Amino acid sequence: MTTPVRPETDRKIDELKAAFPQPGSALLPALHAIQEEKGYISTESMEYVAGKIGVAPAFVAGVVSFYTMFQQKPVGRHHIQLCRTLPCALRGAAAIRDHLVKRLGIGVGETTKDGRFSLIEVECLGTCETAPICQVNDEEHGRLDAARVDALLESLR
Repeated sequence: MTTPVRPETDRKIDELKAAFPQPGSALLPALHAIQEEKGYISTESMEYVAGKIGVAPAFVAGVVSFYTMFQQKPVGRHHIQLCRTLPCALRGAAAIRDHLVKRLGIGVGETTKDGRFSLIEVECLGTCETAPICQVNDEEHGRLDAARVDALLESLR
C-alpha cells in the first residue's frame, strides 16, 4: 500500500487503531491526523486510511463529506467557517457573509489568490449565544458585526 502520509502520521494511525477495541473507531482521529499533516484529506488519503482501518473507501468518503471539519481540497492559511443556521441567520449571518465576500474578494467555497484566506459556510458551531459566529481554523469569534470582522481580518494579515 502506498503511503501518502509521513511515517510519523502512519505510526500515529497504527497507534490509534490499537487504542480502540474496534479498528473502525479510529477513523475520525486518523482523519484528523491526516488533515493536521496535509491541511486537507485527498481521495488518495481517503483510500489509504480505508485500507489501514479496514473499512470501505466509500465509507471514508461519506464520513469526510458529512463533517464540515474535514476539508477535501486545500484551504487558506486562515480558514473561515461562518455559521449559517437559524440563530446566526436571525442575527445577521448573511450580512456578515456578504461583508466577508466583499472584503476578501472571493466567494463562499473559495480561497484568496495568495492562499491566506478561505471562506465556507457551515452548520451549527454550537455557540448560539454568541451568534453570529465564525471559526477561523480552530478559534471561535462571536457576536460578529462588520467592525469586528474588519478587526479580525486585520489581526490575521
